[in-house]
Parts: sequence; C-alpha cells; structure tokens
Amino acid sequence: MNFDTPAVLLRSGHHGGLGIVRSLGRLGVPVYTIDAQRWETAFASRYCSGRFMLDTASAPPESSVSRLLEIGRRIGGNPVLIPTTDQTAIWVAEHTAELEPAYRFSCPSPELVRLLCDKSRMQELARQCGVPTPRAVLPRSKEDIEQFLQTADLPVIAKATDTERFRRFAGASKLIVQTRDDLLALYRKAGDPANPCFLIQEYIPGEDWMFDGYFDGRSECRFGIVGKKIRRFPVNTGITSLGVCLRNLTVEFTTARFMKVLGYRGILDIGYRYDRRDGKYKVLDVNPRIGCTFRLFASADGADVARALYLDLTGQPVPPARCIEGRKWIVDDFDLVSSLRLIASGSLRPKDWLRSLRGIEETACFAWDDPLPFLLTAASDCFEMARWLRGRSRARTWTAARQQSPSSISAS
Repeated sequence: MNFDTPAVLLRSGHHGGLGIVRSLGRLGVPVYTIDAQRWETAFASRYCSGRFMLDTASAPPESSVSRLLEIGRRIGGNPVLIPTTDQTAIWVAEHTAELEPAYRFSCPSPELVRLLCDKSRMQELARQCGVPTPRAVLPRSKEDIEQFLQTADLPVIAKATDTERFRRFAGASKLIVQTRDDLLALYRKAGDPANPCFLIQEYIPGEDWMFDGYFDGRSECRFGIVGKKIRRFPVNTGITSLGVCLRNLTVEFTTARFMKVLGYRGILDIGYRYDRRDGKYKVLDVNPRIGCTFRLFASADGADVARALYLDLTGQPVPPARCIEGRKWIVDDFDLVSSLRLIASGSLRPKDWLRSLRGIEETACFAWDDPLPFLLTAASDCFEMARWLRGRSRARTWTAARQQSPSSISAS
C-alpha cells in the first residue's frame, strides 16, 4: 500500500471529521482540514498535517473555487477531497469541472446529489425504485395536514427539507409533534405554500438501522457494513450516540440494489427504520457523503469507508469489509447527555445504562494516541450550545412577532 497521496477534508464537524483525520492519519496519509471555524476538534489532532480557513457556504462560489484550487496546488500530489456535509457534497458536485484538475474525488452528478439531499424528492425516488418509505406529505396548506392526519396516527415527525430555514422557525432540524394543534401551530410558524421547508412523516414504531458503504464507478459496493442505533443525540430525533454493528442481509441487499438502479458512486450513509407493523425496512435518509458515524462501521482490519475511498481513488485494491458482529462505538459527550436525559425521564435505568456500555471498542472523541481533541471538545460543545440557544431564541422572537400580527398568520 502507498499512502503518500494527501487527503483534504472539506468541513470537519464535531467528531466526524476527527474520525477521518485519525483513520487516514494513522496509515501515514498527510491529512489537511478546511473549515470555517477555528475551534473544530480535528484541527487539534496530531494527525492533522495542515489547517485552512474557508466557508464555501458564505463566500462567493468563484472565490471558494479559487481558494480551494490554491490549497490543492500548495499541498500538491493531486489530493483526495472528502466533503462531509450535504452542502459541501452539493458544492463539490456542482464544481466538478473546476476542481478535477487539482483533486481526486468521487461523487454522483449534481442533480442526483441534490435529489438525495432533498428528503421529499428522495422518498419519491425510493418509491419509484421499489424501496419502502414512510408515509409523508410536503404541506402546502392546512388542508394537506388535515388530509394526512386522516391516515396517519399521532405523533408524527416534522423533518426539515431546508435545514437553515426550518431551524430559524423551529429551533431544530427534526421534531416529534404529539398533537394536531401543535402540528397546525408549527405550520403557522414555518409553513410556506410556495416553498415548503419541512415535510410531515409518519412516526414508525421500530428500530433504526444504518448502512455505511463505498460504491465504485460501476456502482458496485466495494465496502459495506450494517449497524443499529442504540441511543441518539438529541434523544428521540438525533444522530447516533451509541451504535452496534450487526449483520442484516435485507438492509445490505436493499441498499445495493437501490444504488445500482441510481448509478450511485462514492461514499454512502443511509438510514432505515424497521416497521414492526408490517416487517419492512423503510428508508428515512440517503446521505450522498461520508457520515459522522462512519467509524462505527470499521472492519475487522480497521478499514472504513474513508480508507476504501482513498484506496480506490489512488488506484489501490480495496479489501473486503469484514463486519465485527457486536462492535460498539460511542460519541463520548453526546451519549452522556442523552443518557442523563433518559435516566432523568425514567426511560433508562442506571444499571441498564452501565450494561449498554459493555463491548464499546472505540470512542469518537477520546483516543490514547491523540488526547488533545478530547480536551477541546468541551469548548466546541459550548459553541454548539450557544448556537442552538440563539436558534431557539430567534424562533421564539419570530413566533412572538407573528402572534402580534394575526393577519399574517391567517394569510399563511
């Protein structure tokens, strides 16, 4: 194996980017990180070879492309480029022609990336491909909501299709709505008949399953492992804070067939929910990028989708994925908060919490060979908490303003 080719991480995030830096860095790959915030934990990793500041979301596209090409020339070696968010995945796909001379990357067409990132259009695409999905509606009127509730039981899930816009109104990207009145109130706050920013989805009683994989240029799955969520952060609607690897041939086959039909290539992070009512696995999210949970799905030899991508793009063989049945992975700080909330609500007993920690093989933030990022996690968490509180404050301010203007409510 040859690990001289550098890798460039576009946005790092809380623990996902840190996992990529460590996974590739431990092989000897020079890993560089590009982000908009200076306090990202990946910047502090001993395996981070260099740090660059760039915010593709706010800077003009021409300026961002120019800056990224400058970084690529400065690093040299035609680096592997890894976007980590929906926004950066779309951005890279849209600027493929400009970026290809300086970087190696694998992603579908811009149209497919945008379609998969749009939860409403993704569900329609899945149904066309024969993949089960939850019942959902993109509400354009109160009548749409009333009609949906005639066939769906409460509670329901309100899920953002335009994350930033929905966060301004609701203070989160996903909510469990318990009553009809609450759902109508949410529509009064965030509904837009011309351009809806959220969809309403039935709440499925069951278990959350995930598939993490890498698909080559022929849409063949070169690496793929299945896992199940044990806990989330936030508790009921968030990302995996504790997960376990388990074999599931139905999820593997469904995903491989789905991606083959789409002609998908690159890293994939896809989520399903097992519906106890009809015994079907129903797709919830299709993320055309690496997911922050990817290190849960490490193979018996330590391989993961980041390594599979790197090896394939540098012309080296990708070893087959060998699932470690029962392997557990935890996000240290996130799972602690979720566990405390569950214990306080009576949903989790302390002895069951201790039992759930048995068998953890890897933590997302703490590592003996790279301790500094863990020490800086608290600062990063404080920033995220402050941003969340600002979002909730803006949502409350917006609601108060709407309540003082009844005409605007009725118009919506």
